[in-house]
Amino acid sequence: MLLLDIIQSLPAFTIIDFIDVFVVALLLFFVFKMIKGTNAISIFIGFFILYVIWKVVSILGMRIMSEILGQFISLGLMALIVIFQPEIRRFLVMIGSRNFAEKGRKLFFWKSQHAPQSLNVNAIVQACGHMSQSMTGALIIFCKENKLESIVQSGEMFRSELSSQLLETIFFKNTPLHDGAVIIDKGQIQAARCILPVSHATNIPLSMGLRHRSALGVTENTDAIAVVVSEQTGQISIAEGGTIRQGITTSYLQSFLERKFNTPKMADKTKE
Repeated sequence: MLLLDIIQSLPAFTIIDFIDVFVVALLLFFVFKMIKGTNAISIFIGFFILYVIWKVVSILGMRIMSEILGQFISLGLMALIVIFQPEIRRFLVMIGSRNFAEKGRKLFFWKSQHAPQSLNVNAIVQACGHMSQSMTGALIIFCKENKLESIVQSGEMFRSELSSQLLETIFFKNTPLHDGAVIIDKGQIQAARCILPVSHATNIPLSMGLRHRSALGVTENTDAIAVVVSEQTGQISIAEGGTIRQGITTSYLQSFLERKFNTPKMADKTKE
C-alpha cells in the first residue's frame, strides 16, 4: 500500500518532462565525452550516483538522510568546479568559438572523416634503441581516448609524420625541443617540448628523475601511455595507469605498443 500511495502521489509525466530529461541526457553525454579517458570520469560517475540516491531518499521522505546528502551535494558542487576547471574552460572556449556547430557535430554524433592511423611502432622502437645506447633522455606520450589538449598547447605544436630520425633529432641535447615531452596521437607527432604534470606520490624511488615522475603524473590522471629513456642509465621504461615498468627491452617495447595501438579492440582487452 505504501508503494502504491507513493506511485499515485508522483506528478504526471508530460511532454515538457520528456524534453527536460532528453536535454539533461544530452548534457550528461556531452560531459562524458569531454572527460572520457581521464580519472575525472570516476569522480563524475560517483557524484552522479550520490545525486540519484539523494533524489530517491527525498521522494521516499527520508528526511535525515536527505538532509545529509543535500549538504554533501552542495559542498560537492563547489569541489566539482575546482576539479573540472580545465574541462569547464574548454567547454566555454568551444561555445565561444566560431566553429562551435562543427565541433558539436563531431562531439555528439558525427565521427571523424579521416580513418585512424596505425602507429609506426618500428620507428619508435628504433629511436628508443638508439637513444638508449647514446644515453639520450627522452619522454614520449601516446594519446588514447583523452587527447591531452591542454598539454599539447603547453609545447611547440606541429603535426608531422612519425619517423625515428625525427624523434632522435627532437631529443638531441643541442636542439631547443629536447626538454619536455613529445605527444603522439593517431600515429602523428602533435607537439614537442610539452610540460607534463609531475607525480607527487611518496613511494617513487629517489633514483627516478623528472622524466619518470612526469610520465607517472600524466598516466595517473589520463589513459595515456608514456615511454621514457633515461639520460643517466639509458634504460627504457613504460608508464601506464600511474605505474611504471623500468629496464624493458626493445623487443618488449615493440610487442607492447603493437598490442596497445595496432591490434583490434577486442584483442586489446585480453590480459597481458
